[in-house]
Amino acid sequence: MAFVKLYRNKLKHNYHFLKSLFKQHHIQWGIVTKLLCGNKKYLDEIINLGIDELCDSRISNLKMIKELDKSITTVYIKPPAKRSIQSIVAYADVSLNTELYTIKWLSEEAKKQNKVHRIVIMIELGDLREGVMRDEIVDFYEQIFELPNIDVVGLGTNLNCLHGVMPSEDKLIQLSLYKQIIELKFKKKIPYISAGTTATLPLLLRKQLPAGVNHFRLGEALFWGNNMFESDKVIEGMETDVIELFAEIIEINEKPVVPAGVLAENPSGEVFEVNEDDFGRTTFRGIIDIGLLDIQPDFLIPQDQNIEIIGASSDMLVLDLKSNPKKYKVGDLVAFRLKYMGALGLLNSSYIEKVVE
Repeated sequence: MAFVKLYRNKLKHNYHFLKSLFKQHHIQWGIVTKLLCGNKKYLDEIINLGIDELCDSRISNLKMIKELDKSITTVYIKPPAKRSIQSIVAYADVSLNTELYTIKWLSEEAKKQNKVHRIVIMIELGDLREGVMRDEIVDFYEQIFELPNIDVVGLGTNLNCLHGVMPSEDKLIQLSLYKQIIELKFKKKIPYISAGTTATLPLLLRKQLPAGVNHFRLGEALFWGNNMFESDKVIEGMETDVIELFAEIIEINEKPVVPAGVLAENPSGEVFEVNEDDFGRTTFRGIIDIGLLDIQPDFLIPQDQNIEIIGASSDMLVLDLKSNPKKYKVGDLVAFRLKYMGALGLLNSSYIEKVVE
């Protein structure tokens, strides 16, 4: 059975790196746990780090967090759906919002539950995912700041999540200016500018983060240490690959490189293209116990650089082991680095075991 392994020491190292960095700059932060898909074993590891705020996009995951530790501040990090309002007020202390109707529903439900629900108003800064348009933000705020049982605790934004628009000093200064405008106009204090994500972290390290940005929501940086401004680079001082995949070889044989027979579409809609130079060539092929049901091959990076991924079907993945210099045999484990979206799929799969080292 294939399994995902979380390295506790790497996780702790990255957590303390970030904790020290944010403390130095007087920044509050929370860990985004959506990658863990509500896995109790892994959530326990996160909670044991000592963090006091966890952010997620699934209500069931926030419910699990509250069951593990009621003192954790939980943040729902996408605009709430109407049918989820009751659960969001019950299990999320804070939610990110962009719609007036939704905030009114949250207000009504918070009153029923005798709670004050905190919200962050998300502002559109160019990536065109969620966010109130900038020229509407003052009027938008005016309609919600007096709603009962609602406390506006921040303005926020998301960048790089859809179209790849990167955070910049200028964009985040704009966000800080909206906070100042609202505070002056309505004589209300907004504690947080929540504009920090893994994509924003390099600005802080370069001392280019506007002073008004004082809250981060981080997931990918904790598990990979990625520097989003430099592709495939790790932030100096951080560990990468806190999570890895291990899959078992279930067949290994020397086989022709070129398939034999009439070629048509495979179940994934792909048609194999024959390279005439490959006729007569053979290579060692290994099959491992994982497939498209669990992950897209593009999200896998073999730790052994001699290995090439040939393709996958629903439950098996085929590897080119070349001349098999490592002498792999049936039953051996093959290790893979993971891209974020690949790890997300694996952790959401009930077919993949989750272990901690």
